[in-house]
Amino acid sequence: MSGGMLKQGIASGRLEPGQYARNFSDLHPALDRHEAFVEADRCYFCFDAPCMNACPTEIDIPMFIREISTDNPLGAAETIFEQNILGGMCARVCPTEQLCEDACVRMEAEGKPVKIGQLQRYATDIAMEENAQFFTRAPATGKTIAVVGAGPSGLAAAHRLAVHGHDVVVYDARPKAGGLNEYGIASYKTPDGFAQAEVDYVTSIGGIEIELGQALGRELSLDGLLERHDAVFLGVGLGGVNALRAEGEKDGSHGLADAVDFIAELRQSDDLSKLPVGRRVVVIGGGMTAIDAGVQSKLLGAEEVTICYRRGQEHMNASSFEQDLAASKGVTIRHWLQPKRVLSENGKVTGIELEYTELKDGRLTGMGHTLTLPADQVFKAIGQTLEDETAAGLTLTAGRIETDAEGRTSRPGVWAGGDCIAAGDDLTVTAVAQGRDAAESINRYLAGN
Repeated sequence: MSGGMLKQGIASGRLEPGQYARNFSDLHPALDRHEAFVEADRCYFCFDAPCMNACPTEIDIPMFIREISTDNPLGAAETIFEQNILGGMCARVCPTEQLCEDACVRMEAEGKPVKIGQLQRYATDIAMEENAQFFTRAPATGKTIAVVGAGPSGLAAAHRLAVHGHDVVVYDARPKAGGLNEYGIASYKTPDGFAQAEVDYVTSIGGIEIELGQALGRELSLDGLLERHDAVFLGVGLGGVNALRAEGEKDGSHGLADAVDFIAELRQSDDLSKLPVGRRVVVIGGGMTAIDAGVQSKLLGAEEVTICYRRGQEHMNASSFEQDLAASKGVTIRHWLQPKRVLSENGKVTGIELEYTELKDGRLTGMGHTLTLPADQVFKAIGQTLEDETAAGLTLTAGRIETDAEGRTSRPGVWAGGDCIAAGDDLTVTAVAQGRDAAESINRYLAGN
Protein backbone atom coordinates (compact mmCIF):
# COMPACT_ATOMS: atom_id res chain seq x y z
CA MET A 1 0.00 0.00 0.00
CA SER A 2 1.39 3.36 -1.02
CA GLY A 3 1.74 6.17 1.47
CA GLY A 4 -0.84 8.16 -0.47
CA MET A 5 -3.50 5.60 0.37
CA LEU A 6 -3.19 6.46 4.07
CA LYS A 7 -4.19 10.10 3.60
CA GLN A 8 -7.14 10.87 5.83
CA GLY A 9 -10.25 12.56 4.54
CA ILE A 10 -10.73 13.60 0.94
CA ALA A 11 -7.41 13.94 -0.85
CA SER A 12 -5.81 13.78 -4.29
CA GLY A 13 -2.69 11.93 -5.40
CA ARG A 14 -3.47 8.65 -3.66
CA LEU A 15 -1.72 6.59 -6.35
CA GLU A 16 1.57 6.59 -8.19
CA PRO A 17 1.28 8.87 -11.25
CA GLY A 18 1.42 6.08 -13.83
CA GLN A 19 -1.29 4.05 -12.13
CA TYR A 20 -4.10 6.41 -13.14
CA ALA A 21 -3.64 5.77 -16.86
CA ARG A 22 -3.60 2.02 -16.27
CA ASN A 23 -6.69 2.11 -14.06
CA PHE A 24 -8.72 4.16 -16.53
CA SER A 25 -7.68 2.41 -19.73
CA ASP A 26 -10.30 1.01 -22.11
CA LEU A 27 -12.53 -1.51 -20.32
CA HIS A 28 -13.05 -3.58 -23.48
CA PRO A 29 -10.10 -3.24 -25.89
CA ALA A 30 -11.25 -3.25 -29.51
CA LEU A 31 -11.23 -6.46 -31.54
CA ASP A 32 -8.63 -6.68 -34.28
CA ARG A 33 -9.54 -7.91 -37.77
CA HIS A 34 -8.78 -11.57 -37.05
CA GLU A 35 -10.66 -11.53 -33.75
CA ALA A 36 -13.67 -9.93 -35.46
CA PHE A 37 -13.69 -12.64 -38.16
CA VAL A 38 -13.52 -15.42 -35.57
CA GLU A 39 -16.31 -13.91 -33.50
CA ALA A 40 -18.52 -13.17 -36.52
CA ASP A 41 -18.14 -16.79 -37.59
CA ARG A 42 -19.89 -17.86 -34.38
CA CYS A 43 -23.15 -16.19 -35.48
CA TYR A 44 -25.91 -18.48 -36.79
CA PHE A 45 -27.39 -15.57 -38.83
CA CYS A 46 -30.84 -16.47 -37.55
CA PHE A 47 -33.72 -15.61 -39.89
CA ASP A 48 -36.04 -14.58 -37.04
CA ALA A 49 -33.21 -13.23 -34.92
CA PRO A 50 -34.10 -12.85 -31.23
CA CYS A 51 -31.10 -10.55 -30.77
CA MET A 52 -32.59 -8.06 -33.22
CA ASN A 53 -35.93 -8.11 -31.40
CA ALA A 54 -34.09 -7.36 -28.14
CA CYS A 55 -32.40 -4.24 -29.53
CA PRO A 56 -34.36 -1.04 -28.77
CA THR A 57 -33.15 0.47 -32.06
CA GLU A 58 -33.88 -2.75 -34.00
CA ILE A 59 -30.49 -2.96 -35.70
CA ASP A 60 -30.32 -5.85 -38.20
CA ILE A 61 -27.69 -7.68 -36.17
CA PRO A 62 -27.37 -10.84 -38.33
CA MET A 63 -26.93 -8.65 -41.40
CA PHE A 64 -24.13 -6.50 -39.98
CA ILE A 65 -22.32 -9.52 -38.54
CA ARG A 66 -22.53 -11.26 -41.94
CA GLU A 67 -21.05 -8.14 -43.54
CA ILE A 68 -18.17 -8.25 -41.07
CA SER A 69 -17.62 -11.93 -41.87
CA THR A 70 -17.30 -11.04 -45.59
CA ASP A 71 -14.71 -8.35 -44.79
CA ASN A 72 -17.13 -5.49 -45.36
CA PRO A 73 -16.95 -3.47 -42.12
CA LEU A 74 -18.18 -0.29 -43.82
CA GLY A 75 -21.28 -2.11 -45.02
CA ALA A 76 -21.77 -3.34 -41.46
CA ALA A 77 -21.42 0.20 -40.13
CA GLU A 78 -24.01 1.45 -42.61
CA THR A 79 -26.45 -1.23 -41.46
CA ILE A 80 -25.89 -0.15 -37.85
CA PHE A 81 -26.07 3.61 -38.45
CA GLU A 82 -29.28 3.31 -40.47
CA GLN A 83 -31.02 2.42 -37.22
CA ASN A 84 -28.68 3.90 -34.62
CA ILE A 85 -26.48 6.83 -35.60
CA LEU A 86 -24.84 6.61 -32.14
CA GLY A 87 -24.01 2.96 -32.67
CA GLY A 88 -20.38 3.56 -31.70
CA MET A 89 -21.24 4.77 -28.23
CA CYS A 90 -23.94 2.15 -27.74
CA ALA A 91 -21.40 -0.54 -28.61
CA ARG A 92 -19.38 0.68 -25.63
CA VAL A 93 -22.02 1.40 -23.00
CA CYS A 94 -25.11 -0.68 -23.78
CA PRO A 95 -25.87 -3.46 -21.29
CA THR A 96 -25.68 -5.98 -24.13
CA GLU A 97 -25.62 -8.77 -21.57
CA GLN A 98 -29.23 -7.84 -20.76
CA LEU A 99 -30.35 -7.05 -24.31
CA CYS A 100 -29.11 -8.52 -27.59
CA GLU A 101 -26.51 -10.89 -26.17
CA ASP A 102 -28.90 -12.27 -23.57
CA ALA A 103 -31.28 -13.13 -26.41
CA CYS A 104 -28.53 -14.73 -28.56
CA VAL A 105 -29.24 -18.33 -29.52
CA ARG A 106 -25.71 -19.29 -28.52
CA MET A 107 -26.38 -17.87 -25.08
CA GLU A 108 -29.30 -20.25 -24.75
CA ALA A 109 -27.33 -23.22 -26.07
CA GLU A 110 -23.86 -22.61 -24.62
CA GLY A 111 -24.07 -19.80 -22.11
CA LYS A 112 -21.62 -17.84 -24.28
CA PRO A 113 -23.27 -15.40 -26.69
CA VAL A 114 -21.76 -13.86 -29.80
CA LYS A 115 -19.95 -10.67 -28.75
CA ILE A 116 -22.42 -8.44 -30.56
CA GLY A 117 -21.37 -5.24 -28.80
CA GLN A 118 -17.70 -5.66 -29.63
CA LEU A 119 -18.48 -6.55 -33.24
CA GLN A 120 -20.62 -3.41 -33.48
CA ARG A 121 -17.72 -1.38 -32.15
CA TYR A 122 -15.33 -2.98 -34.64
CA ALA A 123 -17.45 -1.84 -37.60
CA THR A 124 -18.41 1.61 -36.34
CA ASP A 125 -14.86 2.45 -35.27
CA ILE A 126 -13.59 1.76 -38.78
CA ALA A 127 -16.32 3.93 -40.32
CA MET A 128 -15.62 6.82 -37.96
CA GLU A 129 -11.85 6.59 -38.36
CA GLU A 130 -12.30 6.77 -42.14
CA ASN A 131 -15.04 9.41 -41.80
CA ALA A 132 -17.22 7.28 -44.04
CA GLN A 133 -20.55 9.03 -44.65
CA PHE A 134 -23.60 6.94 -45.51
CA PHE A 135 -26.26 9.64 -45.57
CA THR A 136 -26.95 12.56 -47.86
CA ARG A 137 -29.34 15.37 -47.02
CA ALA A 138 -32.62 15.68 -48.83
CA PRO A 139 -33.29 19.00 -50.61
CA ALA A 140 -33.72 21.85 -48.14
CA THR A 141 -37.25 22.16 -46.80
CA GLY A 142 -36.88 25.65 -45.36
CA LYS A 143 -38.08 24.36 -42.00
CA THR A 144 -36.10 24.73 -38.78
CA ILE A 145 -36.36 22.62 -35.66
CA ALA A 146 -35.05 23.40 -32.19
CA VAL A 147 -33.53 20.44 -30.37
CA VAL A 148 -32.99 21.16 -26.69
CA GLY A 149 -30.33 18.89 -25.27
CA ALA A 150 -27.26 17.57 -27.10
CA GLY A 151 -27.40 14.13 -25.52
CA PRO A 152 -28.20 10.81 -27.22
CA SER A 153 -31.87 11.50 -27.95
CA GLY A 154 -31.20 15.05 -29.12
CA LEU A 155 -28.32 14.08 -31.40
CA ALA A 156 -30.28 11.17 -32.89
CA ALA A 157 -33.25 13.46 -33.55
CA ALA A 158 -31.06 16.18 -35.03
CA HIS A 159 -29.33 13.79 -37.41
CA ARG A 160 -32.54 12.23 -38.70
CA LEU A 161 -34.14 15.66 -39.17
CA ALA A 162 -31.06 16.87 -41.06
CA VAL A 163 -31.27 13.81 -43.33
CA HIS A 164 -34.80 14.90 -44.22
CA GLY A 165 -33.52 18.30 -45.31
CA HIS A 166 -34.54 20.36 -42.28
CA ASP A 167 -32.23 22.82 -40.55
CA VAL A 168 -31.64 22.02 -36.89
CA VAL A 169 -30.38 24.16 -34.03
CA VAL A 170 -29.28 22.10 -31.02
CA TYR A 171 -29.26 24.00 -27.74
CA ASP A 172 -27.44 22.64 -24.70
CA ALA A 173 -26.84 24.06 -21.25
CA ARG A 174 -23.33 22.65 -20.80
CA PRO A 175 -19.98 23.80 -22.25
CA LYS A 176 -19.76 20.65 -24.41
CA ALA A 177 -22.26 18.67 -26.45
CA GLY A 178 -22.85 14.99 -25.78
CA GLY A 179 -25.06 14.95 -22.70
CA LEU A 180 -24.51 11.95 -20.46
CA ASN A 181 -22.25 10.41 -23.11
CA GLU A 182 -19.81 13.23 -22.37
CA TYR A 183 -20.52 13.89 -18.70
CA GLY A 184 -22.22 10.86 -17.17
CA ILE A 185 -20.45 7.65 -18.19
CA ALA A 186 -17.43 6.08 -16.53
CA SER A 187 -14.16 7.20 -18.13
CA TYR A 188 -12.90 3.66 -18.70
CA LYS A 189 -15.90 2.98 -20.97
CA THR A 190 -15.27 5.86 -23.37
CA PRO A 191 -11.63 6.98 -23.19
CA ASP A 192 -9.72 9.17 -25.64
CA GLY A 193 -12.44 11.75 -26.24
CA PHE A 194 -14.77 9.37 -28.05
CA ALA A 195 -17.94 11.23 -27.06
CA GLN A 196 -16.79 14.42 -28.80
CA ALA A 197 -15.55 12.48 -31.83
CA GLU A 198 -19.03 11.00 -32.15
CA VAL A 199 -20.68 14.42 -31.88
CA ASP A 200 -18.44 15.61 -34.73
CA TYR A 201 -19.30 12.54 -36.81
CA VAL A 202 -23.05 12.90 -36.28
CA THR A 203 -23.10 16.61 -37.12
CA SER A 204 -20.82 16.28 -40.15
CA ILE A 205 -23.87 15.56 -42.30
CA GLY A 206 -24.49 19.30 -42.24
CA GLY A 207 -27.54 21.36 -41.41
CA ILE A 208 -26.97 21.02 -37.66
CA GLU A 209 -25.88 24.02 -35.59
CA ILE A 210 -25.01 23.64 -31.90
CA GLU A 211 -25.39 26.49 -29.42
CA LEU A 212 -23.91 25.80 -25.97
CA GLY A 213 -24.61 27.47 -22.65
CA GLN A 214 -28.32 27.65 -23.48
CA ALA A 215 -30.66 26.21 -20.84
CA LEU A 216 -34.42 25.84 -20.99
CA GLY A 217 -35.92 28.00 -18.25
CA ARG A 218 -32.89 30.29 -18.28
CA GLU A 219 -31.82 31.56 -21.72
CA LEU A 220 -34.58 29.63 -23.49
CA SER A 221 -38.35 29.24 -23.19
CA LEU A 222 -40.75 27.00 -25.07
CA ASP A 223 -42.75 30.02 -26.23
CA GLY A 224 -39.64 31.68 -27.61
CA LEU A 225 -38.46 28.51 -29.34
CA LEU A 226 -41.83 27.95 -30.99
CA GLU A 227 -41.78 31.52 -32.27
CA ARG A 228 -38.39 31.00 -33.94
CA HIS A 229 -38.74 27.40 -35.07
CA ASP A 230 -41.31 25.19 -36.77
CA ALA A 231 -41.09 22.45 -34.13
CA VAL A 232 -39.26 21.67 -30.89
CA PHE A 233 -37.75 18.43 -29.61
CA LEU A 234 -36.86 18.19 -25.92
CA GLY A 235 -34.05 15.83 -24.98
CA VAL A 236 -33.11 17.59 -21.77
CA GLY A 237 -32.47 14.58 -19.56
CA LEU A 238 -32.90 14.87 -15.81
CA GLY A 239 -31.05 17.74 -14.17
CA GLY A 240 -32.15 17.40 -10.55
CA VAL A 241 -30.86 14.84 -8.04
CA ASN A 242 -33.09 13.16 -5.47
CA ALA A 243 -32.39 13.85 -1.80
CA LEU A 244 -31.36 11.10 0.60
CA ARG A 245 -34.12 12.19 2.99
CA ALA A 246 -31.81 11.32 5.86
CA GLU A 247 -31.15 13.18 9.08
CA GLY A 248 -28.09 15.42 8.97
CA GLU A 249 -28.06 15.56 5.17
CA LYS A 250 -27.58 19.33 5.20
CA ASP A 251 -24.96 19.31 7.95
CA GLY A 252 -22.24 17.36 6.14
CA SER A 253 -21.65 19.87 3.40
CA HIS A 254 -18.07 18.70 2.84
CA GLY A 255 -18.04 15.08 1.74
CA LEU A 256 -21.67 14.61 0.69
CA ALA A 257 -22.01 14.93 -3.08
CA ASP A 258 -24.05 13.89 -6.09
CA ALA A 259 -22.55 10.94 -7.92
CA VAL A 260 -23.43 12.46 -11.31
CA ASP A 261 -21.41 15.57 -10.48
CA PHE A 262 -18.46 13.44 -9.38
CA ILE A 263 -18.54 11.45 -12.61
CA ALA A 264 -18.82 14.63 -14.68
CA GLU A 265 -15.86 16.20 -12.89
CA LEU A 266 -13.81 13.07 -13.44
CA ARG A 267 -14.73 12.92 -17.13
CA GLN A 268 -13.60 16.51 -17.66
CA SER A 269 -10.38 16.24 -15.64
CA ASP A 270 -7.08 16.67 -17.47
CA ASP A 271 -5.10 15.21 -14.56
CA LEU A 272 -6.73 12.49 -12.50
CA SER A 273 -3.94 12.65 -9.92
CA LYS A 274 -5.32 16.05 -8.89
CA LEU A 275 -8.87 14.78 -8.43
CA PRO A 276 -9.63 14.29 -4.72
CA VAL A 277 -11.40 11.21 -3.38
CA GLY A 278 -12.12 9.93 0.09
CA ARG A 279 -10.20 7.17 1.85
CA ARG A 280 -13.50 5.55 2.83
CA VAL A 281 -16.31 6.08 0.32
CA VAL A 282 -19.97 5.07 0.56
CA VAL A 283 -22.27 5.23 -2.46
CA ILE A 284 -26.03 5.13 -1.97
CA GLY A 285 -27.92 3.60 -4.90
CA GLY A 286 -28.30 0.51 -7.05
CA GLY A 287 -28.07 1.66 -10.66
CA MET A 288 -25.36 2.22 -13.23
CA THR A 289 -24.46 5.60 -11.78
CA ALA A 290 -23.83 4.02 -8.38
CA ILE A 291 -21.57 1.38 -9.93
CA ASP A 292 -19.68 3.95 -12.02
CA ALA A 293 -19.14 6.19 -8.99
CA GLY A 294 -18.06 3.31 -6.79
CA VAL A 295 -15.66 1.74 -9.27
CA GLN A 296 -14.07 5.05 -10.23
CA SER A 297 -13.61 5.98 -6.58
CA LYS A 298 -11.67 2.76 -6.15
CA LEU A 299 -9.65 3.40 -9.30
CA LEU A 300 -8.74 6.85 -7.99
CA GLY A 301 -7.23 5.25 -4.91
CA ALA A 302 -10.01 5.04 -2.32
CA GLU A 303 -9.10 2.41 0.24
CA GLU A 304 -12.62 1.22 1.03
CA VAL A 305 -15.66 1.66 -1.21
CA THR A 306 -19.08 0.37 -0.28
CA ILE A 307 -22.26 0.60 -2.34
CA CYS A 308 -25.44 0.40 -0.26
CA TYR A 309 -28.77 -0.42 -1.86
CA ARG A 310 -32.13 -0.47 -0.13
CA ARG A 311 -33.38 -3.65 -1.83
CA GLY A 312 -31.91 -7.00 -2.84
CA GLN A 313 -29.36 -7.84 -5.50
CA GLU A 314 -32.06 -9.05 -7.87
CA HIS A 315 -33.73 -5.62 -7.72
CA MET A 316 -30.68 -3.57 -8.72
CA ASN A 317 -30.92 -1.66 -11.98
CA ALA A 318 -27.22 -2.22 -12.58
CA SER A 319 -26.63 -5.33 -14.65
CA SER A 320 -25.02 -8.44 -13.22
CA PHE A 321 -21.96 -7.69 -15.36
CA GLU A 322 -21.63 -4.25 -13.79
CA GLN A 323 -22.07 -5.68 -10.31
CA ASP A 324 -19.39 -8.28 -11.00
CA LEU A 325 -17.11 -5.56 -12.40
CA ALA A 326 -17.49 -3.59 -9.18
CA ALA A 327 -16.66 -6.65 -7.09
CA SER A 328 -13.60 -7.38 -9.25
CA LYS A 329 -12.29 -3.87 -8.52
CA GLY A 330 -12.64 -4.34 -4.77
CA VAL A 331 -15.96 -2.55 -4.30
CA THR A 332 -18.28 -4.04 -1.67
CA ILE A 333 -22.02 -4.07 -2.46
CA ARG A 334 -24.39 -4.36 0.49
CA HIS A 335 -28.12 -4.83 0.13
CA TRP A 336 -31.23 -4.15 2.22
CA LEU A 337 -29.87 -0.92 3.68
CA GLN A 338 -31.35 2.57 3.43
CA PRO A 339 -29.77 5.84 4.65
CA LYS A 340 -31.04 7.05 8.00
CA ARG A 341 -28.55 9.67 9.20
CA VAL A 342 -25.47 11.39 7.78
CA LEU A 343 -22.81 11.73 10.48
CA SER A 344 -20.55 14.78 10.43
CA GLU A 345 -18.24 16.91 12.54
CA ASN A 346 -17.53 20.57 11.82
CA GLY A 347 -19.31 20.28 8.48
CA LYS A 348 -17.28 17.25 7.32
CA VAL A 349 -18.81 13.83 6.77
CA THR A 350 -17.53 11.17 9.16
CA GLY A 351 -19.92 8.32 8.38
CA ILE A 352 -23.43 7.27 7.57
CA GLU A 353 -26.00 5.40 9.61
CA LEU A 354 -28.15 2.98 7.62
CA GLU A 355 -31.29 1.09 8.54
CA TYR A 356 -31.84 -2.52 7.56
CA THR A 357 -34.87 -3.01 5.32
CA GLU A 358 -37.17 -5.81 4.24
CA LEU A 359 -40.15 -6.35 1.99
CA LYS A 360 -43.33 -6.77 3.99
CA ASP A 361 -46.55 -7.36 2.06
CA GLY A 362 -44.78 -6.09 -1.03
CA ARG A 363 -43.68 -2.80 0.53
CA LEU A 364 -40.19 -1.79 1.56
CA THR A 365 -40.09 -1.37 5.33
CA GLY A 366 -37.41 -0.36 7.80
CA MET A 367 -36.62 -3.04 10.36
CA GLY A 368 -35.69 -0.63 13.14
CA HIS A 369 -32.06 -1.65 13.67
CA THR A 370 -29.13 0.10 12.08
CA LEU A 371 -25.56 -0.17 10.86
CA THR A 372 -23.00 2.64 10.87
CA LEU A 373 -20.28 2.83 8.22
CA PRO A 374 -17.36 5.23 8.69
CA ALA A 375 -16.89 7.44 5.62
CA ASP A 376 -15.31 10.71 4.65
CA GLN A 377 -17.18 10.84 1.35
CA VAL A 378 -20.77 9.83 0.56
CA PHE A 379 -22.18 9.88 -2.96
CA LYS A 380 -25.88 10.07 -3.75
CA ALA A 381 -26.83 7.92 -6.74
CA ILE A 382 -30.52 7.46 -6.04
CA GLY A 383 -32.00 8.78 -9.24
CA GLN A 384 -32.58 12.13 -10.86
CA THR A 385 -35.60 14.33 -11.36
CA LEU A 386 -36.85 16.71 -14.00
CA GLU A 387 -36.10 20.32 -13.15
CA ASP A 388 -39.34 22.26 -12.69
CA GLU A 389 -38.64 25.00 -15.20
CA THR A 390 -37.77 22.48 -17.92
CA ALA A 391 -41.32 21.23 -18.47
CA ALA A 392 -43.32 24.40 -17.86
CA GLY A 393 -46.75 24.01 -19.43
CA LEU A 394 -46.35 20.34 -20.31
CA THR A 395 -48.30 17.42 -18.85
CA LEU A 396 -46.18 15.26 -16.56
CA THR A 397 -46.49 11.65 -15.44
CA ALA A 398 -44.61 10.62 -12.29
CA GLY A 399 -42.48 13.76 -12.61
CA ARG A 400 -41.52 13.23 -16.24
CA ILE A 401 -42.88 14.56 -19.52
CA GLU A 402 -45.85 12.64 -20.83
CA THR A 403 -45.64 11.67 -24.51
CA ASP A 404 -47.52 9.47 -26.93
CA ALA A 405 -45.95 6.61 -28.88
CA GLU A 406 -44.43 9.08 -31.39
CA GLY A 407 -42.92 11.34 -28.73
CA ARG A 408 -45.55 14.10 -29.00
CA THR A 409 -46.13 16.04 -25.81
CA SER A 410 -49.34 17.69 -24.61
CA ARG A 411 -48.32 20.89 -26.40
CA PRO A 412 -48.70 21.09 -30.20
CA GLY A 413 -45.39 21.37 -32.00
CA VAL A 414 -43.36 19.96 -29.10
CA TRP A 415 -41.89 16.46 -28.94
CA ALA A 416 -39.66 14.87 -26.30
CA GLY A 417 -37.51 11.79 -25.77
CA GLY A 418 -34.82 10.24 -23.59
CA ASP A 419 -34.61 10.23 -19.81
CA CYS A 420 -36.89 13.27 -19.43
CA ILE A 421 -40.00 11.43 -20.61
CA ALA A 422 -42.14 8.96 -18.72
CA ALA A 423 -41.11 6.17 -21.10
CA GLY A 424 -37.38 6.83 -20.59
CA ASP A 425 -35.36 4.03 -19.01
CA ASP A 426 -31.86 5.48 -18.46
CA LEU A 427 -30.37 3.63 -21.45
CA THR A 428 -28.48 5.39 -24.22
CA VAL A 429 -29.87 3.03 -26.85
CA THR A 430 -33.48 3.70 -25.81
CA ALA A 431 -32.89 7.45 -25.88
CA VAL A 432 -31.48 7.14 -29.41
CA ALA A 433 -34.54 5.17 -30.57
CA GLN A 434 -36.91 7.75 -29.06
CA GLY A 435 -35.04 10.65 -30.64
CA ARG A 436 -34.97 8.95 -34.04
CA ASP A 437 -38.67 8.06 -33.96
CA ALA A 438 -39.71 11.52 -32.76
CA ALA A 439 -37.76 13.01 -35.68
CA GLU A 440 -39.77 10.89 -38.10
CA SER A 441 -42.96 12.09 -36.44
CA ILE A 442 -41.81 15.73 -36.69
CA ASN A 443 -40.98 15.21 -40.35
CA ARG A 444 -44.49 13.91 -41.05
CA TYR A 445 -45.97 16.82 -39.10
CA LEU A 446 -43.97 19.39 -41.09
CA ALA A 447 -44.90 17.71 -44.37
CA GLY A 448 -48.57 17.90 -43.37
CA ASN A 449 -48.24 21.57 -42.54
